[in-house]
Amino acid sequence: MRTVSLELPRLVTALPGPRAEALIARDHAVLSPSYTRPYPLVVAKGEGAIIEDVDGNRFLDMNAGIAVVAAGHCHPRVVAAIQRQAEKLIHMSGTDFYYENMVRLAELLAELAPGDVPRRVYFGNSGTEAVEAAIKMARYHTGRDKFIAFFGGFHGRTMGSLALTGSKSIQRKGFGPLMPGVTHIPFAYCYRCAYHKQPETCAVECVKVIEEQLVRTILPAEEIAGIVLEPVQGEGGYVVPPRKFFDELQAVAERLKIPIIADEVQSGMGRTGKMWASDHFGLVPDILTVAKGIASGMPLSATIARPALMQWKPGAHASTFGGNPVAVEAALTTIELLQESLIENAAAVGAHMQQRMEGWKQRFPCVGDVRGMGLMLGVEFVRDQESRVRNQALRDRLEQLAFERGLLVLGAGQNSIRLCPPLVITRDQADYALDVLEECIGVAMRE
Repeated sequence: MRTVSLELPRLVTALPGPRAEALIARDHAVLSPSYTRPYPLVVAKGEGAIIEDVDGNRFLDMNAGIAVVAAGHCHPRVVAAIQRQAEKLIHMSGTDFYYENMVRLAELLAELAPGDVPRRVYFGNSGTEAVEAAIKMARYHTGRDKFIAFFGGFHGRTMGSLALTGSKSIQRKGFGPLMPGVTHIPFAYCYRCAYHKQPETCAVECVKVIEEQLVRTILPAEEIAGIVLEPVQGEGGYVVPPRKFFDELQAVAERLKIPIIADEVQSGMGRTGKMWASDHFGLVPDILTVAKGIASGMPLSATIARPALMQWKPGAHASTFGGNPVAVEAALTTIELLQESLIENAAAVGAHMQQRMEGWKQRFPCVGDVRGMGLMLGVEFVRDQESRVRNQALRDRLEQLAFERGLLVLGAGQNSIRLCPPLVITRDQADYALDVLEECIGVAMRE
C-alpha cells in the first residue's frame, strides 16, 4: 500500500460529492450545453499536478487543464509574476500602444522558434485565434486563397480554423458553409501503416498526393496559400509521423513555393521533450502557432512567422487583449521554468512512461498502439489486436473508471486516451497514474 501523499490522489466522498452535485445542477441551468464534460469533476483549486474538488477530493491531473498548465497548477513563480504585474498594469492594449514585456516575449519567441531564421510575432488570446491569424497572414502574403490540411488535425472552432479542422464531424456539423478552399488529405502516420510497420512508405505516399494528384487535377499550386498541419496530431489521437514525412513535405512545399504552417498549439512549449515538436523532425515552418502551455493557464497565443510573410499593414489584423501584460509576464516566467528543468523532466518522465506502456501491448489484448513523445502520450484501444477494430466504448469506460479512482484522463481521436500531464509531474506520480490505468484496463476487460 502506498502512503497517503499530498502529491497523490485521495478521495473522501462518493463521486460526485454533495457540493459538486449542487454546482453541476446550477451549471446545467445556465451554461452552454456544447461543453463536453466527460465526468463530473467540479474543481476548487490546484497545485502542481494535483486538483482538489469542492468536496475535498484530490485527483492526479494527467490532462494539465487540456495541455495548458505546462508549469503545473498555480506554480508559485508564475503566480508571483502575475501578482507583480497586476499591481503595475493589467491592460493597455498592445494593438495601439507599446509596453516592454510584450517586446521581450516576442524577442524570446523569435529566438526560440525552429530554425536559425529571423521571426516576427503576433499575439492573440487562444489557439484558434493564432490559427486565424496564420490563415489571414498566408492569404495576405501570397495573394492565394486555398489551403491543404490533414484528416485528424484539430486547429480550432472559429470559422476559419474550423474549416481546417478534420478531427470530428460533430465539431463541424450545423455550421456550414465554412471557409471555402480547404482540401483535406490523409495524415502521414495512418493506423494501418503503423500496425504494419511501414510508416516511412506511408509518409512518402501521403506527400505524393499533393504534387501528383491534387496539384495535377484539382488544386493549382499557384492558388495554395499554405499547408497546415500539427507536427504531432493532438485531438486526432496523439499521432506521431516519421521524420521522412517532414523531409518530403518540406521538399514539396519548397518546389511549389507554398508556406508550411505548423500548428503547435498543443505540441509546443516543451510538451514533447523539446521546445517544439518541430524540433524532433527538422521542420522549419514558415508560420508557427502556439497557445495552451505558453502562459501556464493565462490566455495567450502567438503566431510566429518569417518577416517576409508578416508584412501586413497597420490595421490589417489586431487583437484588443492579445499580448495582455499579465498573460505575457506569466509566459516569460513559464519559459524560464521550461528552460531550467521542465523540458528535461518532460523528456525523462515521458520516456519512462512510454517504455512501461509499450509492455501493455503484450499484457492487454485491447491495447492497439502506444505512441507519442515526451509528455504527449496516447494509448489506442481496440476490440482485439488481430482485427484492430477501434473500441471507443472501452476508451470511454476507462475515462470513468480512472475518475472513480482519482485519476483525470481524457480521450483523443476515436478510441485513444491521451496522457498530457503538467510538465512538473514526478516519476512517482507517473507510476501511480500507470498503476491506476493498468487496474482500470483489467477491470474493463472483465466487465
